[in-house]
Amino acid sequence: MDTDKLLELLFYAAPAAITGGVAYYFFQMFMRNEENKRQFALMRENQKHALPLRLQAYERLALYLERINPAKLLIRVAPLQEDKMDYQNLLIHHIEQEFEHNLTQQIYVTDECWVVLLKAKNTIIQNIRKSAMDTSVANADKLREKILSDQLQDEAATTVALTFLKSEVGQVLG
Repeated sequence: MDTDKLLELLFYAAPAAITGGVAYYFFQMFMRNEENKRQFALMRENQKHALPLRLQAYERLALYLERINPAKLLIRVAPLQEDKMDYQNLLIHHIEQEFEHNLTQQIYVTDECWVVLLKAKNTIIQNIRKSAMDTSVANADKLREKILSDQLQDEAATTVALTFLKSEVGQVLG
């Protein structure tokens, strides 16, 4: 008879246990959903504050690319002496100085964008050095002419990087 009572007790307790399990499961799902909602709201609030900072970083990097564009750099930075190597060093110094001024912007852009920016900077520096090594270039004024003529023949690295930067801003905004 004890087994009958135990079996009867089990039949009465089973629905209660199943109902309790289902209630626990739904309560867990509800709590998880509420946590996800809270995290989503927090993420949206953070993005609302971060978006202007990211856009400002893209603006500063676009300005950087414009400032190191050889055509604009040569107009802005005149040679101090006739020596082409001194002028080469002066141009590279200005590019590096601009870069250091904008170094912190890398935390707001993607790694791929930063790599493209670094490649543009290094390409411009290499082109300046290559032009300065040319034996037909005798002085700083000839170096300016050589750099400008080389830029007219090839698409500027800054143009490529700026195009990439613009496409990334479109993705951020879109």
